[in-house]
Amino acid sequence: MSVQCKICPRGCELSEGEAGNCRARKNVNGKVTLTTYGFPCAVHVDPVEKKPMFHFLPGSKSFSIATAGCNLHCRNCQNWEISQAKPEDVPAYELPPDKVVEKALEYKCRSIAYTYTDPVIFYEYAMDSSIKAREKGLKNILVTAGYINQKPLKEICKFTDGANIDLKAFSDKFYRDVCKATLKPVLDALVTSKECGVEVEVTNLVLPTLNDSESDFKSLVKWVKENMGAETPLHFSRFYPNYLMKNLPPTPGETLLKAREIAKSEGLKHVYIGNISSPDGENTFCPSCGKLLIKRTGYSIDTNEIKNGACPQCFSKIYGVWQ
Repeated sequence: MSVQCKICPRGCELSEGEAGNCRARKNVNGKVTLTTYGFPCAVHVDPVEKKPMFHFLPGSKSFSIATAGCNLHCRNCQNWEISQAKPEDVPAYELPPDKVVEKALEYKCRSIAYTYTDPVIFYEYAMDSSIKAREKGLKNILVTAGYINQKPLKEICKFTDGANIDLKAFSDKFYRDVCKATLKPVLDALVTSKECGVEVEVTNLVLPTLNDSESDFKSLVKWVKENMGAETPLHFSRFYPNYLMKNLPPTPGETLLKAREIAKSEGLKHVYIGNISSPDGENTFCPSCGKLLIKRTGYSIDTNEIKNGACPQCFSKIYGVWQ
């Protein structure tokens, strides 16, 4: 008996014993089953800034987990050893949801991040862990490419506090050529997550010659501002040659500075540069009075002046989760 997986836009039709495009979801006795449930292949304690989440409990630790597999196949993937692998070919830990929460508390983390590959494909595991985390006062973060159907997204957003969602390019052709996916479901996921009250931050990995023109940046920035709001944090991240894209050079620093300049000129209030050192590309400023609020060095917080979610100088509210 064949069944259809309804988690993501691929809608894989699976015969008995067949795994879906993501390799983690399989037809077992006529039911779509997550074969990696409770068996993450990556478990780490990270600074929340590494996600990157810059407006979410700065300076705190996030217990971070992932299972093998992914429903995208990005040619530049930095975690391809686990994202593009079959679950049975990757070593894993036994860590059911209650143990995930137990470990997060043990390591004094304030949140759990579902990350590294994509929580979309280990949805039930992420959902059950999120529910148990909420019961214990922990917050939940999705780090995702956002390639998910609306119904399951709205359900998990009920238990999600923050999300960093990749907007890989404002181009359907890019998504088809580089990721083997499509753009619209990602745009829908971005808007829906924000509407559901999730603190959303957006990451755009800048690939030389593929999504790094001035028009690429302007299109993406204008869409974010018009559809998600000017307060939405946007991270332009440096690409390093990896996986099937070792032919491209690392993103020049001046390209990232140009992207940031364009985003700020279009009215975005919080624009960051990642994977590269820059004078103030990682710092948070008050969009109203310009005061330096959070000074960062890499993943470390040097100073944090935000008081009760606001600028201490002009008292403007700053978008984010601060306590």
